[in-house]
Amino acid sequence: MASKKRGLGRGLAALLGDSDGLDNGQNVRELPIEQIRPGRYQPRTQMDPARLAELAASIKAQGLVQPVVVRVVGDGYELIAGERRWRAAQQASLRQIPAIVRDVPDQAVVAMALIENIQREDLSALEEAMALKRLIEEFDLTHQAAAEAVGRSRAAVSNLLRLLELEAAVRDLVEHKQLEMGHARALLALSGHAQVALAREAAEKQWSVRETEAAVRRALSAPKAQPAARPDPNIDQLQRDLSERLAASVAIQHKRGGKGQLVIRYGSLDELDGILARIR
Repeated sequence: MASKKRGLGRGLAALLGDSDGLDNGQNVRELPIEQIRPGRYQPRTQMDPARLAELAASIKAQGLVQPVVVRVVGDGYELIAGERRWRAAQQASLRQIPAIVRDVPDQAVVAMALIENIQREDLSALEEAMALKRLIEEFDLTHQAAAEAVGRSRAAVSNLLRLLELEAAVRDLVEHKQLEMGHARALLALSGHAQVALAREAAEKQWSVRETEAAVRRALSAPKAQPAARPDPNIDQLQRDLSERLAASVAIQHKRGGKGQLVIRYGSLDELDGILARIR
């Protein structure tokens, strides 16, 4: 999803009940990197090793310009925001990094971690969807309130949340960048096996979003197979009786309205003569 970075605005402050939702740059200190541990509320599930290595190289050359945000937990510190920078700083062999130390409760940590990641565009579409879902559930927010908190439109938030309705196999294709958001939105019109099968075909054939949308329309407009009529037990019994009496394969094709066909199969003229003799 293409979007620009946005300021936290009143969204985070509203969630935290604090007009100074984020630190204004004061209270920055150098902390030993080994005393900092990952946050419990980190919404990221994957980090691109190549991008992490690039960031580590930049930090090694220029230092860590932007502080991470932490809070005191036990005898150390827990990350609230900036885990990717912290990991890259470790790769760059930094012993200390600049950090803003905040005194915030768990609920505020959830909001800050989710919003920081969402607005930095560090999350995949599915990670962002899961982060938004958690933000909405943790704070009992409407889609509109969540959208205001993270600087997104309500429609964008609703579209992201719909990704969580995809089949697990399809979500996996999106997560591994074999399908894009546009593909995923189109596939939401299908469900179950049909959705998974078309998603895999789109990924394998590298369809564009428009090609995927067209395939979905074709799948939706295809005539559905009519369920087979249940056999009449009386017709079945009659068919078995005739087969035994004539010593031949008999099929009764009974239609609505009383019409139908009686089909007697034979393998040779001699067998046909035998059937005719039994009928006479």
